[in-house]
Amino acid sequence: MTAIRATRTLTVKLPAGLEAQLAATAAERGQSKSSVVRKALEAALTRDRKPRARSFASLAHDLTGCVSGPIDLSHHPRHLHAYGR
Repeated sequence: MTAIRATRTLTVKLPAGLEAQLAATAAERGQSKSSVVRKALEAALTRDRKPRARSFASLAHDLTGCVSGPIDLSHHPRHLHAYGR
């Protein structure tokens, strides 16, 4: 359980359906709606801070197309003439 020392008040507007889910969840857990929201927010923010495994393509997406030259060097015979020598 998170220790709450100095707290601040935050007002959040929720659609009726989401507020109903929040109220039901709070009642099921025997907690206040504030407690349920606080724990969900802490979990979401903690999850977002964890580094995610990313592919090379996603990391280098801004570099795609930044180099000029032949489109595909791997299949064009003219570019393979000295390969392996």
